[in-house]
Amino acid sequence: MTQLESVWAAIPLWGWLVLALCALLIGFSKTALGGLALIAVVMAAQVVPTKDSTGVVLVMLLVGDLVATWTYRHDVDWRLILRLIPPVVIGIGLGALFLNWVDGPTLKRTIGVILLVLLVIGLWPDRLAAHRPVVGMAYGGLAGFTTMVANGGGPPMSLYLLARKYDKLRFLGTTAWFFFAVNLIKVPFSIANGIVRPDTALIALTLAPVVLVGTWIGRRTISHIDQTLFNRLVTILVGVAAVYLLFG
Repeated sequence: MTQLESVWAAIPLWGWLVLALCALLIGFSKTALGGLALIAVVMAAQVVPTKDSTGVVLVMLLVGDLVATWTYRHDVDWRLILRLIPPVVIGIGLGALFLNWVDGPTLKRTIGVILLVLLVIGLWPDRLAAHRPVVGMAYGGLAGFTTMVANGGGPPMSLYLLARKYDKLRFLGTTAWFFFAVNLIKVPFSIANGIVRPDTALIALTLAPVVLVGTWIGRRTISHIDQTLFNRLVTILVGVAAVYLLFG
């Protein structure tokens, strides 16, 4: 039995249904509420071994990125993205090394602690002066690290943009293009670590149509969510993801 056949055979029917739901959430998160992507990451890891699920999710994220970048192409803070790319690359490199040092449970709890710390920081009156370049570099590095180890870069970036008081469309456009660039940067690291392989990529591409359905639903939904509700939902989703990673 080939590796592809063994991976496919190991996924039961209910597992494919869970992965389809993950694909739907990933698509929706790309055009509406980014925090749902990490929930999809957690769900996928319950069906496919953690390392393999990371590869499957990464390819699905890239499919969603293609739609999101086109949808919000006029609502992007390019200057911010260019400033964040260097610390993100450093964070990705550190994350790639970290993957070889720790086991799955330690990995989950590490990210959970990071997210909870960021949530507490977000409650500080001046958000630790989020407009300062050094603060942006710190968030960028954390986004790169968490996205490399568990496709979990969305929460740090979401909290940073909320602290900078971005409106929802600028928020979505900036995160769409930012994570499209980040996910592309992650691909060679992921291939080198054996995370993205022909078998994991094919599983993700099989679910690509469901991702596209999710992006369509997200595009139809976001116009009905006002700015205050949007900010609250993003914060709540980050908190839920952090608690699950820490105690789940």
